[in-house]
Amino acid sequence: MNAGKLRGKIAVWGKEEYINELKESDFRDKELMSIWAEIIPQTASLQRGASETILSNTTHKIIVRYGSGKGIRQDMWITFRDHRFEIKFILNPYFRNEKLEIFCEEVIG
Repeated sequence: MNAGKLRGKIAVWGKEEYINELKESDFRDKELMSIWAEIIPQTASLQRGASETILSNTTHKIIVRYGSGKGIRQDMWITFRDHRFEIKFILNPYFRNEKLEIFCEEVIG
């Protein structure tokens, strides 16, 4: 893996369980880790809604090192430069444990 291609610093977010003021178990958003990554746009499409609403679906492939990204799960999300990416699936190419390819979708509306 060429580490020189990892030019973007991404933040991986997830849900953290905590006890709220009513002594109940609740969840809140928390930044879990910040790692270097390569972000590659894949596909994009425009959708029109009933009331002249335009929605853009853009998919990206985010490549990270295996060691720094092995704790990432599909119920998490990624932020990069004020853009939020929902994780669709995570791929370990050829099971070599060198890098992870995280396929994400950014919905802009």
